[in-house]
Amino acid sequence: MGKTSFLNFFVFAILFIVNSCTATEEIKVYELKKGDFSIKITNYGATVLSVILPDKHGKLDDVVLGYDSIGDYKNDTTYFGGLIGRVANRIGGAKFELNGVEYKLPANDHGNTLHGGSRGFSDVIWTVEDHQEDSHLTLTYNSFDGEQGFPGDLSVKVKYMFIGTNKLALNMQAKPLNKATPVNLASHTYWNLGGHTSGNILSHTIQIFGSKITPVNDKLIPNGEITPVEGTAYDFLQPRTIGSKLSEIPGGYDINYVLDNTEGTHFQRVAIVEESKSGRKMELWTNKPGVQFYTSNMLDNVKGKGGSVYSKYAALCLETQGFPDSVNHPNFPSQIVNPGETYKHIMVYRFTAS
Repeated sequence: MGKTSFLNFFVFAILFIVNSCTATEEIKVYELKKGDFSIKITNYGATVLSVILPDKHGKLDDVVLGYDSIGDYKNDTTYFGGLIGRVANRIGGAKFELNGVEYKLPANDHGNTLHGGSRGFSDVIWTVEDHQEDSHLTLTYNSFDGEQGFPGDLSVKVKYMFIGTNKLALNMQAKPLNKATPVNLASHTYWNLGGHTSGNILSHTIQIFGSKITPVNDKLIPNGEITPVEGTAYDFLQPRTIGSKLSEIPGGYDINYVLDNTEGTHFQRVAIVEESKSGRKMELWTNKPGVQFYTSNMLDNVKGKGGSVYSKYAALCLETQGFPDSVNHPNFPSQIVNPGETYKHIMVYRFTAS
């Protein structure tokens, strides 16, 4: 190697090391805390790392699944706590057509696209815009035209914030800058109200305010139908334990519920979850038309926080969202957002214990 080549190689190596260190230093953990209620979030994937809540006796527990190190989140396939996008859930055939153009996406799930592709929003570093420990954390991300195959530049913002003493809100917004694009953001937090080390969630009681579902095929892609849950194992219109009819659902629950707008507004109650031993209760509201109810069916002895091992049914997810594969089903609510429009997605959790 000549002197000039060696010098160029040396400069490149130094720049590589500096950039690698800078990227590592950008990833941090931020806490929101109000009394006994605290949340930790990292700007890697805008990911929820922990949620600490008291039980009915005042005992504190972390009620979400996760890992000890950020490195584990980088290699994660469970999407623990991640902010999912550009399009959450599945897109059939890893493609869609918009304004006469076919867009091909990464096929990262049995020939389909799952949770934004092979490197979705839960796998990128977000920018911290604002942080106040007793109030809120605001994160932003600029998605470029063609990222994971999606059209147009997209400006994205998520704000985690306290409301009062026992509510957590997520305010997700996205603005297309130059092209129409599908947008469907979701929070993929895994909840176990007994504590993340307490075993499975089959004894949790749940009520879901959705009288219909969007049935799927064996690859979990909707067939385009919207069918009632009444009289089926998917019926949680009245509270019952998650495990009470699980034997009728091969593999466990992983389905989109069509929410009932029972109060005549665009902001509606999604679900109520209770765990009897701890007395903890979680209520969820949203402005979106659907919620994916998932009972962590794919967890298979995943090594988690503090040496915990998470097995099947160790947690539940309630991912408020647009319907899966909406880009390929004109009868589903559209997820297309045009330049000049703003995508808005709000979630509010209320936590109590008695």
